[in-house]
Amino acid sequence: MGLLEILSSLFGVGYFLAWSLSFYPQSIHNFKRKSTSGTTVDFPLINTLGFAAYFVYNAAFYYSPLIRAQYAARYKGLTPTVQFNDIAFAAHAFVLSAITTSQYLLPAAWGFAPSFGNKPSRFILGVFFGCVTGVAVVVFTVLASPDRDSTETVSSWVWLDALYALSYVKLIITLIKYTPQVIVNYRNRSTRGWSIWQILLDVLGGVLSLAQQSIDSYLQHDWSGITGNPVKFALGNVSMVYDSIFMVQHYVLYRDAGGTPRERDSLLAEDEERRIE
Repeated sequence: MGLLEILSSLFGVGYFLAWSLSFYPQSIHNFKRKSTSGTTVDFPLINTLGFAAYFVYNAAFYYSPLIRAQYAARYKGLTPTVQFNDIAFAAHAFVLSAITTSQYLLPAAWGFAPSFGNKPSRFILGVFFGCVTGVAVVVFTVLASPDRDSTETVSSWVWLDALYALSYVKLIITLIKYTPQVIVNYRNRSTRGWSIWQILLDVLGGVLSLAQQSIDSYLQHDWSGITGNPVKFALGNVSMVYDSIFMVQHYVLYRDAGGTPRERDSLLAEDEERRIE
């Protein structure tokens, strides 16, 4: 095994650990405070769907001979760059996201005080059900295709395309999942309740993930290792853009800020306040 192969393995382990650990700080922070105030369920809820899709996507690429054969037919005989640590990461992330979501949807079970952020926003619910509907449409389209099980046809609808539909669900969710919390922090003029440690670990994981994928593609002498696996490439880049926004909010804009007199924990907070009043 050469130096680059060793580095790829080390980076894979490193990003797996960094990203996996990033799912603990917020749930632990909520548990210590016995509250989810200052944060919103939108992020962990949509994250749960995203990582469910990402797990199925990675597992199929890694274990399914049919999917691997269809990938090779479409990308000049190459094999997917998905590795076992991708599957382990996705499974772990799904479980931790579901646990964190339960702190918002089932606050009484955790002994938490009620919070406006426990109710998902219409925006996130729309994205959630829109993604599920989109994948269902693609699956039915593949089922209707006579070439769905082909390992030679690359232009017709095949099961590989259904897997890509799942990958784009993860892409869409990655693009929007942080937005509600960014808005909540802006409205509150504070990052109180939002754990910065999850962001710092996410940045580290993103850098290591992109480094590993670049090395793997270089070793294959073909950058379709990235273009053929767009979800992993975008996962590292887009997340780091949002991470930068959170770090600016936490360390620059709202440093030492105690928050507004009335914390708003979700995009629906104002509507909820009117109902209560």
